[in-house]
Amino acid sequence: MAQVLIIGASRGIGLELVKQHRASGDTVVATARDEASLEKLRAQGATAIKLDVSDMISIAGLAWQLDGYQFNRVMYVAGLYGPKTIGLQPPSAADFDAVMHTNVLGPMRVLPQLLDALAPAARIGILSSRMGSMTLRANSAGWVYRASKAAVNSVMKDVALTLDGRATCVSLHPGWVKTDMGGQEADIDVATSAASLRQVLDGLKPGDNGGFFNYDGSPLPW
Repeated sequence: MAQVLIIGASRGIGLELVKQHRASGDTVVATARDEASLEKLRAQGATAIKLDVSDMISIAGLAWQLDGYQFNRVMYVAGLYGPKTIGLQPPSAADFDAVMHTNVLGPMRVLPQLLDALAPAARIGILSSRMGSMTLRANSAGWVYRASKAAVNSVMKDVALTLDGRATCVSLHPGWVKTDMGGQEADIDVATSAASLRQVLDGLKPGDNGGFFNYDGSPLPW
């Protein structure tokens, strides 16, 4: 049995990861922002922690709530798409700040809180997107989201460098998934994405530290 931490588990991929890890007998700690979501997590047998990754006061209390845990797996799922722009539509300051605070500043504040709660050889996955890849970019739709995912890949790299030899940290593209964000026209369902992400994390080697991987395990270019 592994100890697993899932940041952002109110719905979609995060909630499905909770369900699958619990079904495997793992000890799961999961976070959500509201009481209704926390109750859903408790119903799955997870220890539920209230956390808003865009709120520094909320984040500041995380480390002590994780005292005593030694997580073998960490998945950072929390994210926000923001304005669904097509082309170079300037975002409002509020939209830009909301996406960047959630997708970039959130991990930069949350991940340092976890350092004392990592088991030896822990594996950390940060949910990114191929939309953040410069090489694979074919259009400019959702450019605030794209910028945020390119930035979180940089954050991941710094975490990987800091934890090298102690943990393996990677960015993960979950696929185009049928969630509130991906919509029902997406390629794969949530269960398939979550199971695939788990398999990728389980198969990581120390040399994969700092890498960017598709949900099928294939490496992605920056």
